[in-house]
Amino acid sequence: MDHLAGMAPLAPRYEGFILDLWGVIHDGVRPYPGAVKVMERLRARDRRVVLLSNAPRRAIVVARGMTAMGIPPELYDGVMTSGEAIYEGLFTRADPWFARLGRRAFWLGPPRDLPLLEGLDIDIALRPEDADFVLNIGADEAVSATEIAPHVPALEACRRAELPMLCANPDLVIVREGQRILCAGALAEVYAGMGGEVVQRGKPDAAIYPPTLALLGVPPERVLVVGDALRTDIAGAAAVGLESCWVLGGIHDLVGRTAEAEAEAAAAGLAPIATIPSFVW
Repeated sequence: MDHLAGMAPLAPRYEGFILDLWGVIHDGVRPYPGAVKVMERLRARDRRVVLLSNAPRRAIVVARGMTAMGIPPELYDGVMTSGEAIYEGLFTRADPWFARLGRRAFWLGPPRDLPLLEGLDIDIALRPEDADFVLNIGADEAVSATEIAPHVPALEACRRAELPMLCANPDLVIVREGQRILCAGALAEVYAGMGGEVVQRGKPDAAIYPPTLALLGVPPERVLVVGDALRTDIAGAAAVGLESCWVLGGIHDLVGRTAEAEAEAAAAGLAPIATIPSFVW
């Protein structure tokens, strides 16, 4: 594992880059210093770039948010999100697990993400006992953004109703402006612990990578994945045989502690080819 100061040594070695968003390019509010410059320099070298996020939103919604942050679409070739994968699964019903889901969903998550259901034949059930499945988008800040306990009663009600859970974001937490915020993966982890059935879409699920690589259009052996989370970004890349670079300044907060980083990666059975403190050139 090489411990590098930035992306410059890696740019000549790969034709395509799959970049995580939250924790690598932005903090949910604004781009990290130097991140846009890296994307500009990759484009100047004719490198292909696709953004892969566990955001529980459609890809076009994420792209609009990036533009609003000052990250124009000219800097990347496509966006894939866990929300997009959920939408496609519910729209096509091609996957047997999705095909057996009914049309009534109990919604776990903030109301602002309800546009994910636009264009789908899905009705929102107000009570778990009236639903066919639970659609887990993440922690509703009106309940609690940071504590799992306030969400447990709703999860228990879903379990009593024996609802299968569809999780639209496997992340456990994200960091927004320095505060750790619960994600859908944390709720899914508790639900699975109750004995509930859970299916997730997004990193590290291998199913998210074929459509991502199709957007990229680069042979897998010439692709580098860049992410800040061992459990999702680095593990997901390893699951499909892609090389990865681990950003230490994201969710793990290991900048300047390379020995600890190596130990954590080894304990997880993962071997990113390099680490960088942040997504800078």
